[in-house]
Amino acid sequence: MIKKTLYFGNPVYLSLRNAQLVIKLPEVVKNDTLPDGFKQESEVTKPIEDLGVVVLDNKQITITSGVLEALLENNCAIITCDSKSMPVGLMLPLYGNTTQNERFRQQLDASLPLIKQLWQQTVRMKIENQAAVLKKCAGEEVKCMTIWAADVKSGDSDNLEARAAAYYWKNLFKIKGFTRDREGIPPNNLLNYGYAILRAVVARGLVASGLLPTLGIHHHNRYNAYCLADDIMEPYRPYVDKLVYKILQEGMNCDVLTKGLKAQLLTIPTLEVVISGKRSPLMVAVGQTTASLYKCFSGELRRIIYPEM
Repeated sequence: MIKKTLYFGNPVYLSLRNAQLVIKLPEVVKNDTLPDGFKQESEVTKPIEDLGVVVLDNKQITITSGVLEALLENNCAIITCDSKSMPVGLMLPLYGNTTQNERFRQQLDASLPLIKQLWQQTVRMKIENQAAVLKKCAGEEVKCMTIWAADVKSGDSDNLEARAAAYYWKNLFKIKGFTRDREGIPPNNLLNYGYAILRAVVARGLVASGLLPTLGIHHHNRYNAYCLADDIMEPYRPYVDKLVYKILQEGMNCDVLTKGLKAQLLTIPTLEVVISGKRSPLMVAVGQTTASLYKCFSGELRRIIYPEM
């Protein structure tokens, strides 16, 4: 089943009733002149089991602990946003798999050669997907990127990921003064938002597969609780880039991250991708990727399954 993404950008009351998320508007609840029947009819309910990502983007949202518990029990990622509407926090369940302790141990015991091979596969697929986006969207020459992808060594010792990224960002967005920088000019704001949503989806998939999102195969940062998510999301980033490119081609003003822009970026979990030769929503594909990663740690597989563009 395809999990849904819910976004809340206005004041709202969120509570739980009969395994359903109950959504109430404060202005309706507090208005004593309205009949109780009207108030009940104005309520909106959503089955908790249908939700994969919930985004909270307003300081006046009230959510009960019962809702939080139910969402986490159903492996739903909960994203909170700051005053600039940028994702700033992520809540995930502590236990996402019945054999979690065993899986943690296999992840922790992974050999250095295996970890380097997994990063090699990840970088290679990222560059290949970047090349596909650059060719399809910007019509640029990508022969050099194809060569770089093929030449990636174990652990990417030659840092071809960085070389490919420099070429990619230089040629994808023909915008004066644009460089890929979190604090840079638009469409960096759209990319930041899209990557935050993608990161939450990948972290959710890792937890569901019984893996530690903190223990990366390449990224290592004492202050980052999602290093492995940052690793595994790399080949998926080009899907966000392609969506942002499409938004720019539609002529939308990207100086401010409006609700309309966020609505488009919140479709990321349901974007269609091709994985193992089959079409699949991105969130479902991520689940296949994280499951294959666990099987690499356990010795059942030698390759991570990633989508191909």
